[in-house]
Amino acid sequence: MYLHQYIIATTALFVFGVSSSNAEVGPNQNPIRSFITVPFKTTFDRGALNGSGTILRVMPIVESTVDDWNLFHRAIIPISRVDGAIVGPDNPSPAQGGSASGLGDINYTLLFSPKNYDTFIWGVGPTITMPSANSDQLGSGKWSTGIAGMVLTDTGWGNLAVRARQIWSFSGDSKRRDVSQMVIEPIVTYNMGDGWHLFTDMIISANWKANNNNRWIVPLGGGFGRSFKIGNQRILSRLEAYYNVEKPEGASDYSVSFTIQFVFPTY
Repeated sequence: MYLHQYIIATTALFVFGVSSSNAEVGPNQNPIRSFITVPFKTTFDRGALNGSGTILRVMPIVESTVDDWNLFHRAIIPISRVDGAIVGPDNPSPAQGGSASGLGDINYTLLFSPKNYDTFIWGVGPTITMPSANSDQLGSGKWSTGIAGMVLTDTGWGNLAVRARQIWSFSGDSKRRDVSQMVIEPIVTYNMGDGWHLFTDMIISANWKANNNNRWIVPLGGGFGRSFKIGNQRILSRLEAYYNVEKPEGASDYSVSFTIQFVFPTY
C-alpha cells in the first residue's frame, strides 16, 4: 500500500488528515485498503470549574470488506483522570463529585463505505455508547445509540473531511439525565511535504438536554503532525491545541492533545 493510501484511509476514519498530491489512484477507485490502525490520543483539559482532566483515548480501527462495501469498525475507549466532573464530547452529562480515575463510556461505530466513488469518499452507519465508566464522574450512566456519518475529499494540497454523529439514550440509570448529543468534527489538512502537515480537527458538540446557555462546546485551534517509519512500522503523530470559544458550565477553557498512531496493513 502506498503512503498516501494509508493516510487517506486514516482520515476517512477521522483520526488523521494527511494526503499526497501525487496520488496514483484513479478517479473512481477507492484508495482504502485492508488495514488495522491503533491511535493513542492523550488530551490535557485545563480551566474547568471542577479542575483539570487528563484523558487517554485508545481508538482501534479495523477495516473489512463485504461485497461492494468497505466496513470500518471503530471504538473509542477513554481512560481518564479528573479532579471533578468535566463536561466534554465524550461525556455530555457527568455526575457531580470529586476526583476520579479509570475507564469512561466506550463508543463503537460501524461505517459502511462504497468501494467505488466519484469525488467524495463517504460512509454511514450505526453508533452506540455503553455505560462502561467505573465512576459516575467519568460517564453518563446511559446506553445511547444513533447514527454516524463521514465524508472525505482529497484536494491535492491536502484534504477536507467531516464526521458527525447523533445519539439518544434508551436505557440505563433512571436517576441520570437522558442523553441527546450531536457531535460534528470538521477536519482540514494541508500537506507541507516530507510527511509534515498542518491541520485543524475541531470537535464541536451540542447537548440537546441542556439549556441554551450550556448546550454547545465550540473549540478553535489546530496543530501539526508528521508521518514516519521506524523500521517497517508506519507511524503517524500530531500535536494540537484548542481554545473553547463557546462552552457550558463545567467544561474546560482549553485543551492540548498529542496523538501517536500505528498502522498495520493486513495484506
